[in-house]
Amino acid sequence: MDILQLFGIALSGYLIGSLSSARLVKACVAPRADLSSTRLELEGTDKTMDFDFVSATTVGTHLGARWGFVTMLLDLSKIALPTLAARALLDGSPYFLALPAAGLIGHIWPIYHRFQGGRGILAIFAGFLAIDWLGALVTSLFGYLLGVFVIRDVLCAYMIPVLLVIPWLWVRTHNPHYIVYALFVNLVFAIAMIPEIRNWLRLRRDPQWRDPTKVLELSGMGRGILRLARRLGITRSDATGGEPPS
Repeated sequence: MDILQLFGIALSGYLIGSLSSARLVKACVAPRADLSSTRLELEGTDKTMDFDFVSATTVGTHLGARWGFVTMLLDLSKIALPTLAARALLDGSPYFLALPAAGLIGHIWPIYHRFQGGRGILAIFAGFLAIDWLGALVTSLFGYLLGVFVIRDVLCAYMIPVLLVIPWLWVRTHNPHYIVYALFVNLVFAIAMIPEIRNWLRLRRDPQWRDPTKVLELSGMGRGILRLARRLGITRSDATGGEPPS
């Protein structure tokens, strides 16, 4: 493969990744809604979590869990399906990895929306689904549960699944192209997460925010993780004080 073909694959991935599923859903459901800033408030404390990314999380917060889930499916599809197509067209050549890598950059810094997108975790696992669907399921589930119920830190629960992509691809492929890809998406994700890391380090000084189950109850995705954990018997159904607020 020559450099122009590789550039074309990467450019295609970036332009596809730049398509904002969150803004598309907002335009169809609530055109006047403002997704540019989101504030999460935890009962019993005056500290808030504020973020300015636009993603399935913000759609779920502003428009409800159902539309957040729809946005999540669209975000997964926009990266996973083109990645599968590129992999098939290139007969499994590792150069297809340029598409999900560039798609991640587009998702986080979309050219169509003044470079204000999501933080990238869905884009990473969309690409990973197309690469190794079993690895995507195992690392995401194990990483979340490890972060929430063992380390008991929401930031760890958010970042550990992405870190686990590195050893998983090493064990499964022993291919340096896949390892470079895994290291690259981790680096991009860490850079994108800098504002949230700073915010979280500030919030962790408050004992209310140090309880990961309380924090997870603030988002639809978090409540889904807790429900799964309860079904698996990892935590009790009343661990967070009963049903989440409606």
